[in-house]
Amino acid sequence: MAQFTVAIDGPAAAGKGTIARAVAEHFGFAYLDTGLLYRAAARKVLDGMEPVAAAKALLPQDFERAGLRTAKVGQAASKIAAMPLVRAALVAFQQQFARRIGGAVLDGRDIGTVICPEAEVKLYVTASDVVRAHRRWLELSAGAEAVSEADVLAEVQERDARDFERATAPMRPADDAVLLDTSDMSIDEAVAQAVGLIATRLG
Repeated sequence: MAQFTVAIDGPAAAGKGTIARAVAEHFGFAYLDTGLLYRAAARKVLDGMEPVAAAKALLPQDFERAGLRTAKVGQAASKIAAMPLVRAALVAFQQQFARRIGGAVLDGRDIGTVICPEAEVKLYVTASDVVRAHRRWLELSAGAEAVSEADVLAEVQERDARDFERATAPMRPADDAVLLDTSDMSIDEAVAQAVGLIATRLG
């Protein structure tokens, strides 16, 4: 098939990554978790590198490093994602991936607004902060990371504020994005809605 881009945006723990992976598998599209780019760069920053240098030095093996899903790396990723030069260093990679032949799904926070404003399908996946914090807490607890649910909620709210208020590419739905609120949905229901929408656009 020709180029077909699905842009999935939304805040942390709304379910966009799970939906994006399921959609990519269903349609046979390539999948890019753009948040992983920032987490991998943040891991390098925590190791002592300068943020822009870390973004420019990313290699495929950096995405396989242990611990990229921890709360500490997530907070560091959110901080460097607010830096315009870091974002600029990662834009070209994401745009090239998005327009590959055969279809691509990208999830992040500015895919439909900045990275792929021409995407054929744009979804904005969200949920209440309390629901998202509970999901994130369950995920961290399953990974044996000791953290209270109240602390996770505070981190989610702090990260939301930083993502919404940053000067460069703030997180917001694209004007033509379809809103998918997963607060009261099972993941299967959310995936089914997304797949149905994309199937319609594919014709």
